[in-house]
Amino acid sequence: MRLERFLFLAPARLLLLALFLAPMAIVAAYSLMTRGAYGGQGLPFNVESYHRLLDPLYLRIAARSLWIAGFSTALCLLAGFPLALFIARAGARKSLYLNLVMLPFWTSFLVRTYAWMFLLRDTGLFNTALLATGVIREPLPLLYNDGAVVLGLVYGNLPFAVLPIFAALERMDRALLEAAADLGARPSATLWRVVIPLAKPGIAAAGLLVFIPCFGAYLTPDLLGGGKSMMIGTLVQNQFTTARDWPFGSAISLALMAIVLLVLALVSRRREGVLL
Repeated sequence: MRLERFLFLAPARLLLLALFLAPMAIVAAYSLMTRGAYGGQGLPFNVESYHRLLDPLYLRIAARSLWIAGFSTALCLLAGFPLALFIARAGARKSLYLNLVMLPFWTSFLVRTYAWMFLLRDTGLFNTALLATGVIREPLPLLYNDGAVVLGLVYGNLPFAVLPIFAALERMDRALLEAAADLGARPSATLWRVVIPLAKPGIAAAGLLVFIPCFGAYLTPDLLGGGKSMMIGTLVQNQFTTARDWPFGSAISLALMAIVLLVLALVSRRREGVLL
């Protein structure tokens, strides 16, 4: 049985080794190398790149990324929960509404981001409409700021919040809602004391699915934020391309992964009821 189990799991282990462990080992090795004078990397090995992570500039970028990712996640949950609840109670039209939620994924994310750039720029649809109606006299700065980045992150990750919450609400026993109504609970009390507690696993899963890509995002901050909204994902991308500092970019990548794993561990232990 042990031999059969080993042979059965061997393809999965080889795939994990080739696609995850080996690349991570390469990144870890690069993070310990020394950057060359004109780019590139080489010996000797050192931890200088990790020391640079403690620079106040990079700590501010990490804090900024946490704030934007956390705020975007909160907005996705606030918008996704009512939508998921509506779909869960839609009856025969559930499939239609779920397909509408998934519809944006049928188009390239890059194309959708460029569409938001055309809508938010000074000569875009929003500013043009406001100028035409006389609401404003000059274009509003809707693009290349934190607000545009948050808008892009919420738009791109909202389906990841809706689907897990919908799955949790779909499994909910309707008899509990009827029991709450029979006991005199108002709809608002039923929502806070019955629906939301039962949907907590879906809400937690939705928060993780949204927070992790928001925290490491680089395309949305780069396009919608321009050079004014630097996030940690954009910083990593710049180190590997513009700055050609692969050791420091690798160190930031590993630090980013460590933060994500820490968040996952905290959420997992909290869900298991373990007090830290």
